[in-house]
Amino acid sequence: MLYRNFKSTGKDVSLLGLGAMRFPTKEDGKADEAESIRMIRHAIDSGVNYVDTAYTYHGGESEVIVGKALKNGYRERALVADKLPIWLVKKEEDVRRFFNEQIKRLDVDCIDMYLIHCIESDGWKITKECRVIPILEELKAEGKIGHIGFSFHDDLSLFKEVIDAYDWEFCQIQLNYVDENFQAGLEGLKYAGAKGIPVVIMEPLKGGRLTDAIPPAVQAVWDEAPVKRPPVEWAFKWVASKPEVLTILSGMSSMEQLEQNLELFSKEDLAEITDAELAHIKKVADLYHELIKYPCTECGYCQPCPSGVLIPRIIRYYNDWCAYEHNPKLKEEYLIWQDESEHASNCVKCGACEDHCPQHLPVMTIMDEIVEAFGR
Repeated sequence: MLYRNFKSTGKDVSLLGLGAMRFPTKEDGKADEAESIRMIRHAIDSGVNYVDTAYTYHGGESEVIVGKALKNGYRERALVADKLPIWLVKKEEDVRRFFNEQIKRLDVDCIDMYLIHCIESDGWKITKECRVIPILEELKAEGKIGHIGFSFHDDLSLFKEVIDAYDWEFCQIQLNYVDENFQAGLEGLKYAGAKGIPVVIMEPLKGGRLTDAIPPAVQAVWDEAPVKRPPVEWAFKWVASKPEVLTILSGMSSMEQLEQNLELFSKEDLAEITDAELAHIKKVADLYHELIKYPCTECGYCQPCPSGVLIPRIIRYYNDWCAYEHNPKLKEEYLIWQDESEHASNCVKCGACEDHCPQHLPVMTIMDEIVEAFGR
């Protein structure tokens, strides 16, 4: 297992981190507790020492499962990361209330790595108005939090503002070779690194899109690579080659995926990459971008929609659906991560969005296509 040094503590953190968002599930849709615990313990036995969960993962089941998995001596062998659901915080008292609920679910005395979850413009406003950081500092002084960080889902300018606002001990961003310029992106990674802030990476495989269903045109480019590797290894290699990265989270949903990742992250040269290999990865990324059906820039001029439809976000889901061979995970994410009131099926064809779209996209037609693809 490869490791990176967490300089503020001197501890070595496994370059592969276990993300507890996509546990194996049973027929009723609930997490398979026994198999999930088996996977967590096997990961730790194999050298993984960073386990990441959150208040909302698997409807709260994730924290409970992680807590059970850490019994019988496993707690001392892994860093536990958990996250404050900032969008649910309405007043200062909520910060401790959620934290106390989480520490009870996990059944631990201290959460090693505690993040403000999903910082974006509204979440950052709540963070400041509800004194979230001072309260987390109090919890740290009480010995209940090891290190304070945040996870991020907004644009680069806000990321820099957040980074500059506090002496963060770590942060977490989405990054993969296709999304180099998305949200904080590669520039955000380097910005945090320049300030000595270790970065945890989520979505290195873009939710499995870069590995589960490779478009034939993309596979043809991979087949031309100077060195033959599976797409999953190319994706991890691109992220691992960045020295600012502390650990790379993978939401593994089967023992088979875990074993594959354990093997990859045991390769001594995983983090090594040549200019020729980087150029080839960029060629693949460029091709993925060409496969995007509708060139929405997410400028937001179509928002707010009078009917509440989250137009830029759901067009992004649909573009991914088209580019990634109708990956079923995309439909699942579309239905889970948005309220029904935000779905394309709420479009009333008022046309306001099309009047304001700088790209002159046929938004109303796109909404119909999304309903046909995803059911809503």
